[in-house]
Amino acid sequence: MIGKIIIKSLKGNKAQKSLSFLTIALASILISTMLNITLGISNEVTKELRSYGSNIVVLPNGSSLSIEVGDKTYTPLKNTDYLDESNIYTIKEIFWRNNITAFAPFLDVKVSLNDNITTTLVGTYFAKNVPIDGESDYTTGVLSLFYFWKFEGKAATDDSLTEVNIGRGLANKYNLKLDDTIKINDYEVKIVGIVDFAGEYDDKIISSLKFAQKILGKDNVYSKAEVSALTIPNDDLSQKARHDLSSLDSLEQDKWYCSAYADTIAYQINEDYKGANAKVLTKVADAESKVTQKIQSLMAVISIICLVVASIAIASLMSSDIFRRKKEIGLLKALGANNLQIYIIFAGESIIVSIFGAIFGVVCGLLISEIIAYSIFSHMVPINFIIFPIAIVFSVLISVLGAFLSMRSVVSFLPAEVLYGRK
Repeated sequence: MIGKIIIKSLKGNKAQKSLSFLTIALASILISTMLNITLGISNEVTKELRSYGSNIVVLPNGSSLSIEVGDKTYTPLKNTDYLDESNIYTIKEIFWRNNITAFAPFLDVKVSLNDNITTTLVGTYFAKNVPIDGESDYTTGVLSLFYFWKFEGKAATDDSLTEVNIGRGLANKYNLKLDDTIKINDYEVKIVGIVDFAGEYDDKIISSLKFAQKILGKDNVYSKAEVSALTIPNDDLSQKARHDLSSLDSLEQDKWYCSAYADTIAYQINEDYKGANAKVLTKVADAESKVTQKIQSLMAVISIICLVVASIAIASLMSSDIFRRKKEIGLLKALGANNLQIYIIFAGESIIVSIFGAIFGVVCGLLISEIIAYSIFSHMVPINFIIFPIAIVFSVLISVLGAFLSMRSVVSFLPAEVLYGRK
């Protein structure tokens, strides 16, 4: 009987039902948009932040003892050990290989510029093919590691002994221009590109790794490698492991090892790359985690506010409907219906309308979230279909809460007073 009453009442007061549908749909649009972006934002934000440089540095054993003071890193015990270039592929052959987006070796050499200027030359990869097991065409270097570098001219050719780039700071300081020929030690080379936004390399000469090795007189070596890896935000487990890895039990160790924390990726590089010590740039990794967590927290707060506001709106609409149908409620009470049965009737109507409104809202919300993601990241985020049941649960909660807030007045209704129009 209650089911028949609910179905029949759904056909009445279409204006109120339409407003309820619209309220739930709008709430579902907001919730589904926020959820889809939130669930997909971790990887996307990490990818965006990864375009601004490395979060892991690989050094020779004994060269990684450093002290961070403010913005600077000091290495008082740093020696002149080098890593073997022929083993650099190992960085990309760990368990989390697919999370490593780029890496580049670096070799710093003090040189004489035009016979009277002492400066630093940095040898590196620009876009060099590094054969990896299963990826023979894998290409990496500073062009992949530092997307923000802007070239006036072009990047030097890998393995070139006649082309170099220079930072904008060095160019301005010594009035060097594109296509100038300069003398580095006993070698004459051409400036084929001037790099803007080069950061710590702004006042340096940037050449192929092979050219730096030739000046140094050591083949097949480099002094450090910078690695850009996609990671997940730090949590209690990662913090515990960073403090003392041996304090984890076997289950925690398995979970930590199989999670893409920055520390985990560095640990696995250390396992596979003999003679190397991979170190997480904690300031970068922690900043990424904080940015992602704050965005996700903001999305969660917005969703909660949306739930409360929509519940109040539904309660207001339902209160209006209850006032309009108070004689119907009085008649139901006179026929023996209790407050719970009347609540089920009104809540049932609202839930049915909410479910349809939620489905409509989720479809629209997912489309909007893809538009937002495309405008921010230049590509869409994956659609998380778990949002459908989550949004439906939210809509049901809104309906139940709204019905509860509005039905409190039904308890005080007396059949005689209502039917005779005294209330």
